Amino acid sequence: MNEYLDMFLTFARIGGLTFGGGYAMLPMLQKEVVERKQWATQEEIMDYYAIGQCLPGLIAVNTGAFIGQKRKGTLGGLACAFGVAFPSLVIITIIAAFIGGFADMAVVKNAFAGIRVCVVVLIANAVAKLWKKAIVDKMALLLFACVFLAATYTSASPILIVVLAAVAGIIIQTMGVKQAK
Repeated sequence: MNEYLDMFLTFARIGGLTFGGGYAMLPMLQKEVVERKQWATQEEIMDYYAIGQCLPGLIAVNTGAFIGQKRKGTLGGLACAFGVAFPSLVIITIIAAFIGGFADMAVVKNAFAGIRVCVVVLIANAVAKLWKKAIVDKMALLLFACVFLAATYTSASPILIVVLAAVAGIIIQTMGVKQAK
């Protein structure tokens, strides 16, 4: 099969089966892109997510573009980005045409309530997997605590928090290398 079509279809499946936004797609990305297709590593997915959150647009589209770019250049990035966005465009267009008559129905409200609970569990599972790869020592745990507190208790921009965490990571690693010498 054409590799670009494979990339488009893989990301279309991820985009079409992910409910709850970019964070909810993380478990599917881990399974499809990291484990099954081996197009990226777990660490790369974490990096793409961090960068994708800082950029304008949807995290899912940004992450798809990064993975596709790494795999097959600009056309690969476009194939993955369009793939992840395509199902949403189709589904949203269909729902928008009919939602007015169904939005207030109890069964629709209850279905969305159940989906929200499911999305929280999927995200928590993805976070647990990421935790194992990211929190590798006491300094990483300290950095996590600082970032968590900043993100939770201040109105600091996520971009600023990510940039400061990157600078802290550079400083921590540089200090660790100097101490090891």
